[in-house]
Amino acid sequence: MKRGVDEGVFPGAVLLVAREGNILFLEAFGHARLLPERPMTTDTVFDLASLTKPLATAVSVMLLIQQGRVDLDPPLGTAVAGFSDTDKRDISIRQLLSHTSGAPDYMPYYEMLRDFPVSERKGALRELLVREDLMTRPGAVCLYSDLGYMVLEWVIEVIAGMPLDLFVEKSVYKPLGLNQLFFIPLTREQVSGQYLCAATEDCPWRGKILDGEVHDDNAYALGGVAGHAGLFGTAQAVFGLLQELLNAYSGRPNAGLFHRDVVKVFFQRQSDVGSWALGFDTPTRPDSSSGRYFSDQSVGHLGFTGTSFWMDLEKGVIVILLTNRVHPSRANEKIKAFRPLLHDRVMETVLICPSP
Repeated sequence: MKRGVDEGVFPGAVLLVAREGNILFLEAFGHARLLPERPMTTDTVFDLASLTKPLATAVSVMLLIQQGRVDLDPPLGTAVAGFSDTDKRDISIRQLLSHTSGAPDYMPYYEMLRDFPVSERKGALRELLVREDLMTRPGAVCLYSDLGYMVLEWVIEVIAGMPLDLFVEKSVYKPLGLNQLFFIPLTREQVSGQYLCAATEDCPWRGKILDGEVHDDNAYALGGVAGHAGLFGTAQAVFGLLQELLNAYSGRPNAGLFHRDVVKVFFQRQSDVGSWALGFDTPTRPDSSSGRYFSDQSVGHLGFTGTSFWMDLEKGVIVILLTNRVHPSRANEKIKAFRPLLHDRVMETVLICPSP
């Protein structure tokens, strides 16, 4: 980790390693911000970027399934009326979660949405999503898609009757005591005075270094809350949610929030056309970011800002790496080579050292 800082992989990072529910390692390295200089601490709040997909959107769908309010396979057109007369009406929630819906991976919607008042942007986005052309036939290929998770946010809002951030806070984070997992809506007072955040990019169109403000352009244009990005949190909070899911999966004592049978479905790779489970990725061989030692019974996810987690369901190991690799520029991609090397070193150490 010190080499990662010294060699410019990231300005700073927090690494958490746990096994069988016990945190074996938790340490901060480098800087949360370069100018003015601020050291990284284990309590630093990170923009979790696409970790939003599993840790907010997917877990929200889990609860709605457990409550009998939605299922994985009925067509999208029955859940959201806006899609009922479109070519997307037969896409399933399962396909959206597993990135097999046929939706494009990314569109720079923010370029258009930022001209609307904030209160009108979500509605404008949803008109765009309804009209957007599919890239492939649903179920044919796996294409990682932010747009699919924008649609899932819409599904959650319709079924839950409230915005995603309020639903997941009320239904997941508060019951588990995870006060350091949260969204930062633009209408909420900036949290920089309440929490020390890891700075991200020197944003060219916002004209400043982002600090306590969502990095993802589309999520920012949507007001800070989206199904694909916008979640903030600490390493300990991410661990708290992942360990609860792992306990439920393994049938170990847990808070009872997640049902074992549902978690098992969400952690299972869905098809031969891709590596995705439902909201979670699984290792791809031989070039997984999880390295060589995570078993095939593992789930994880990466975030564009430099965040990631991998959880080995078989070995009970969780590795959470939170960095600000996009500070001050997203052009730094050294983390791609760094992640598997780090995970290999961690697993080589953990697997020969029993947990306390």
